[in-house]
Amino acid sequence: MSSIPSLERQVWTALMAATIALGAFLHFPLGPVPFSMQPFFIMLAGLVLGPAGGAASMLLYLLAGCLGLPVFAGGASGFARLLGPTGGYLIGFIGQAAIAGLATRGRGEDLSWVRGIGILLLSLVPAYVLGVIVLKFVMHIGWAKVGTVGVLPFLPGDVIKTALVVAVYKMLRRRGALPTPPKSAR
Repeated sequence: MSSIPSLERQVWTALMAATIALGAFLHFPLGPVPFSMQPFFIMLAGLVLGPAGGAASMLLYLLAGCLGLPVFAGGASGFARLLGPTGGYLIGFIGQAAIAGLATRGRGEDLSWVRGIGILLLSLVPAYVLGVIVLKFVMHIGWAKVGTVGVLPFLPGDVIKTALVVAVYKMLRRRGALPTPPKSAR
């Protein structure tokens, strides 16, 4: 019986990795960095699974893509994606999921709008920071250009996504559709 919660968490980790892949398919090109729904599902993974589980789901997603499954934006795959213009964002998404998870710690607890949106906005920092650094050096462009193509077009959508993620989390919680919290969190 003690392995059931562990199995449930593993299934949820895989499920959240699959939703992150789905978010990559829901994209449209916007220069070297596509606009996608990945940040939405990455933040949701953090809220649902906590810091470690959210980061694990993102790592599982990256592993699947690096092993050749077509889960990256545009159906791409391969380790080379981590070395390309969007590689910094992909690596930064691990930190994004972990920071998002600090809001609930994967305990299924209630989440205020202010706390949720605040922490989710903070969770965007690793993806943006690593993303623009790698983008600058891979594309050989200046910081102003990096900000123009790698940050500014995405900020309004990411702010909206944070509110939507909190709303979805609250709905899942109300319906009792979150995973069982780990024993250490109960």
